[in-house]
Amino acid sequence: MTRRVGVIGTGGTISCIGADPYDTIEYADRGSVMDVTELIAKLPAPTTGIEAIPVPFRAIKSNAMTPEVWLELRRTIRETVGNDPDLAGIVLTHGTASLEETAYFLHLTLDIPQPVVLVGAQRPSTAYGSDAQTNYLAALKTAASDQARGNGTLVVLNDQINSAREVMKMSNMRLETFRSPEFGVLGHADADGVVSFYRAPTRRHTTSSAFSSLAVLDTATTLPRVDVVLSYVGADGQMIDAAVASGAQGVVVAGFPPALNTPEQDAAIDRAIANGVVVVQSSRGEGRIAKRTSFPERGIVAGDNLSPQAARLLLSLSLLTTKDVAGVQELFDTH
Repeated sequence: MTRRVGVIGTGGTISCIGADPYDTIEYADRGSVMDVTELIAKLPAPTTGIEAIPVPFRAIKSNAMTPEVWLELRRTIRETVGNDPDLAGIVLTHGTASLEETAYFLHLTLDIPQPVVLVGAQRPSTAYGSDAQTNYLAALKTAASDQARGNGTLVVLNDQINSAREVMKMSNMRLETFRSPEFGVLGHADADGVVSFYRAPTRRHTTSSAFSSLAVLDTATTLPRVDVVLSYVGADGQMIDAAVASGAQGVVVAGFPPALNTPEQDAAIDRAIANGVVVVQSSRGEGRIAKRTSFPERGIVAGDNLSPQAARLLLSLSLLTTKDVAGVQELFDTH
């Protein structure tokens, strides 16, 4: 039986055309990008078993991705599946720079049963040693797999299947760039066509997420502003104060491991909270943030084991439902 998979193209390295087979760096500045129909022709699906169905969108440099485009992508995916419910899944091609953030947004906000698989490449398809075709084929196989259902939004590169909640881009140029530092991959999409899952996400996502049925997401044009501030030796509180002055409704502080900030930053955090801003304590390192006694006393949310960029996204969505610190903490504990 042939499985039909919708393919949405948003550009990125996987869609780029280099100047020559040795161009693995400068292609990003050329502005030559294949649309989704050209991409499917360039990187064809297997001759049997899977049919790729192009879904029109537009090319966007991943460093130029915005919450407005996320909301549009969510609507496009929901409409595509609504109009063609027999689709086995969706593949979304994406630039790798912000791929993990787009994946996590969709992981938290989609309300469809079909798996959505984000895929990119480290080298354009025109380059020697490109990973574009193998990544694309692995993504198609994963999206068409029954095993992928129920695992939320997935990221597939280098034959590895990662959960959107945990994955991070770790290397600027190596092919094995997307990794889940603490817990590892969910499974593999191997060259023999077998898709194997060995564990599953346990936190709420997609159809069980607190955000997937929010009516406001159907009409919203942007998301609440949340800024990320880094802790480093000598950091004062000016960046936190500036975020508040610029209209941030939330701030994520990426502190020194294990989630410590400079005294000046802590004073600025207290000022921000006094002004009604929700503050999440995150870390430059990895691992769960312990809920110290001072956190609820001061009104700080512990960021669990999320990266600062993932915590920023979850906080932004949380602010659509509540600004109560206990309520936001509950969302961080369960998503």
